[in-house]
Amino acid sequence: MKKVVMPVLILVVGFAMAGLIIATGPKLEPQAPPPNSPLVRSWSAEPRTVQMSSITHGTVLPRTESDLVPEVSGRVTRLSPAMVSGGFFSRGEVLFEIEALDYEVAVEQAKAAVASAESELISARRAHARQLDLAKKQSTSESLRDDALNRLRIAEASLRESRARLSRAGRDLQRTRVTAPYDGRVRSERVDVGQFVTRGQAVAMLYATDYAEVRLPVHDEELAFLQLPLDGAQNTPDLPKAVLRAKFAGEEHVWESNIVRTEGELDPQTRMINIVAKVDNPYRAVDDRPPLSVGLFVEAEILGRVVHNVFVLPRSAIQANNQVYVIDESNRLDFRDVEILRIVDESVYVTRGFDRGETVCLSTITNAIQGMAVRIAEETGNPADSGENMAAESAPPAAAAGTKVSS
Repeated sequence: MKKVVMPVLILVVGFAMAGLIIATGPKLEPQAPPPNSPLVRSWSAEPRTVQMSSITHGTVLPRTESDLVPEVSGRVTRLSPAMVSGGFFSRGEVLFEIEALDYEVAVEQAKAAVASAESELISARRAHARQLDLAKKQSTSESLRDDALNRLRIAEASLRESRARLSRAGRDLQRTRVTAPYDGRVRSERVDVGQFVTRGQAVAMLYATDYAEVRLPVHDEELAFLQLPLDGAQNTPDLPKAVLRAKFAGEEHVWESNIVRTEGELDPQTRMINIVAKVDNPYRAVDDRPPLSVGLFVEAEILGRVVHNVFVLPRSAIQANNQVYVIDESNRLDFRDVEILRIVDESVYVTRGFDRGETVCLSTITNAIQGMAVRIAEETGNPADSGENMAAESAPPAAAAGTKVSS
């Protein structure tokens, strides 16, 4: 009997306790489901003034480079201290001298020949004058008169020839002193005292240092943002400037330059055109800045035209079909077609499509529809300052694009 009653009693007590727990437990209150509107970042549209620029790279080149070639042959008797690799020299400075004895002798011989020709000319003039006087008296023959005239002409020609030889001998004597054609620097030299040099044989390579040039390749698409004279005009006031940057001795240094011209053709394969920047006095010391040495590889920022009323957005704000989502007062999406001026890395420059003060959605929304409700997470004062790199966009080899914002 106990075996039957005890299990039944346990079941009755269990059901009683369960009923007590349910009766005294907390009651759930019905709640509305949470909204399923997407959470987005936003920005209150504010136009800016930006200065377009283009980032490219190039190598510093001398504006003039030439071989130093003696114009006479002979043994080198004196060498300037500047005639070493890397040596600086001034225009007109004597770089080396060639033994002049043979050329001094040639000058004296030419002077003697001139004196002899002058004496012969005087004698020929007297003989010709005497024949003319005798001809008036009909005391000479026509053949003698012709001989006197012929002798006079030969003497005049001989004097001109001897004077020309004297001039050439004098020039050869001057050429024994080889002088610098411009202010410059020695790139390499192959001459020393006692060496015999031959006329027409290059003995050194020089380049000018009054200013340097940098050839900067720019893609043809970048020309729309730069004020460049494609008609070949040079040194016009509208030419842009370029800021050169390079690392030297572990530090970055900056040089200012002026764009002076564009080269004459567009490369049909790379679609690049070379722009030439000029740097005056590249070896002038300024503070601790090193000289802009020939051969240095530099990064150049070419400053272009200034554009007003431009909206700078992150790339994520541009939706499909070049549209932007504007959030209206009721937090609903309004699709807008925009006019994109330029895309630079993660920044997009928009000139038309919405107005100042409108709220622009900065987040990418999948399967968005017109009038879709959204929730605004925050407003960003300037999306361009939120970490996007505005320095350069991807571009063809040796060139890239960038944008500089002016205050």
